[in-house]
Amino acid sequence: MNKIEATNFIEQIINEDIENGKISAVQTRFPPEPNGYLHIGHIKSMLVNFGTAKKYEGKCNLFFDDTNPSKEKTEFVDAIRKDIEWVGYQWAKEVYASDFFDIIYEYAEKLIQDGKAFVCDLSPEEISAFRGTLTEAGKESPYRNRSVEENLTLFREMKAGKYPDGSKCLRAKIDMASPNMNMRDPVIYRILRATHHRTGDKWCIYPMYDYAHPICDYLQGVTHSLCTLEFEDHRPLYDWVGINLGFEPKPRQIEFARLAVTNTVMSKRYLKKLVEEGHVHGWDDPRMPTVAGLRNRGVPPEALLDFCTKIGIVKANSECQLSYLEACIRDNLNENAERAMAVLEPLKVTLTNYEGEEELETALHPLKSELGVRKVKFSKTVYIDRSDFSLNPPPKYQRLKADGYVRLKNAYIIHCDEVVLGDNGEVQELKCSYVPESRSPFDTSGIKVKGTIQWVDGNTGVDVEIRRYGVLLKDAEYAGQDFGERMNLDSEYIYHGKAEPYLAACEDGKQFQLMRVGYYKKCTNASGGLVLSEIVSLKDNFNK
Repeated sequence: MNKIEATNFIEQIINEDIENGKISAVQTRFPPEPNGYLHIGHIKSMLVNFGTAKKYEGKCNLFFDDTNPSKEKTEFVDAIRKDIEWVGYQWAKEVYASDFFDIIYEYAEKLIQDGKAFVCDLSPEEISAFRGTLTEAGKESPYRNRSVEENLTLFREMKAGKYPDGSKCLRAKIDMASPNMNMRDPVIYRILRATHHRTGDKWCIYPMYDYAHPICDYLQGVTHSLCTLEFEDHRPLYDWVGINLGFEPKPRQIEFARLAVTNTVMSKRYLKKLVEEGHVHGWDDPRMPTVAGLRNRGVPPEALLDFCTKIGIVKANSECQLSYLEACIRDNLNENAERAMAVLEPLKVTLTNYEGEEELETALHPLKSELGVRKVKFSKTVYIDRSDFSLNPPPKYQRLKADGYVRLKNAYIIHCDEVVLGDNGEVQELKCSYVPESRSPFDTSGIKVKGTIQWVDGNTGVDVEIRRYGVLLKDAEYAGQDFGERMNLDSEYIYHGKAEPYLAACEDGKQFQLMRVGYYKKCTNASGGLVLSEIVSLKDNFNK
């Protein structure tokens, strides 16, 4: 196997292993626990695991860490598969920790027989108290020196269901004075009566992740176990299990920095809380940073991979600005999304000197002539966005005002002749005149206007529900508040506007740049009505 030109520290390590003859092929695994939906942080992990294997022409398995049946569901397994396929990766094999439960159990008996594991009767609270602190050594369990025979008997009785949950556990016998808390006789099996989504009620004891992890890696043939940085302190235990069970070759664990994004919930526990408390409409709510939510929002998977590639694979944790993620999404959509027009808050404009109807042509994409054009009707009545007119405009205002001119995008220049107010003083209608010689792109009027605004034809425009989204967390930095205090409970905004009929005729899921509004995905609501759901704003707030 050949080395590649290393672009990060993981590839440097793999290259060294190739040079030293430690490996003949690269094998990785993407290891989600099926206890929730994947989020954007998992896309970085996909890039690291699937991407690294692909670079070295190796293999990457989809490995489900299903050692905690009380929180795991087949629903989550199915969602994870769908998410990975949407991102664009294919796994070599689909593997579960539960595939190896029998072998994992046999390895535990081997540790007992070798005097390296014991059954402990301390409660979870007592185990925690005995563990000590970062500055004080822990105390050995009074059950630590049970004989091999007694430990084997008790462990087999645990497996047979003789003891209640929490009454006993199996612990590795390592070092209660270790400076690493994870090495102070960690629990490797616990009694847990919970129906497993694959094995049913066959087992009432389950291995702990830190114990099962290296065994499952070894049994899959994993050469490099690529984990996020919080597992760095767990690596000595990972190595201890492999060494004491005689794994040859022993997989190598390497840690990298996880993805953190400002104003974004990145914890499965908190994401679940959002769903269960009704702050969002579900796991696939477009405001959610889950892969399902990002897909439902209309974010291209290529933009997410581009984002994760650009931030790099590094060792030190850091937090990335949400605006950078949005910039990557915007760059992709600017390149690929067709253009169209819609107005969020329609204001009626009557063109008093226009008669009849005509059909205008406008490019589907200004930089891709090969995509062709779309037809846009134009008639005596059009709608503009209410925000594009002002009765009392500020200095240098460039949109429409009383006795002012503005250009309707790809159409004509219009002049505001009269403002019709309602009983409440609100602008109800604008009576305008159009300039016949100003039709775009053949303008011969000689009138210079600074503003160009979007519009929708009054006769053919369709009603549309337009959904815009804010961030879920109000503050970019965690300032010590309770999670609930950080919630932005006003993060979804619904407008009832007007849109080109072209948008209604397109297939659901199609992405558009709504001129001067933002990037949106076309959807259909339960009653068959047109919905435009925001993907990302038009304005780029990222300081390049």
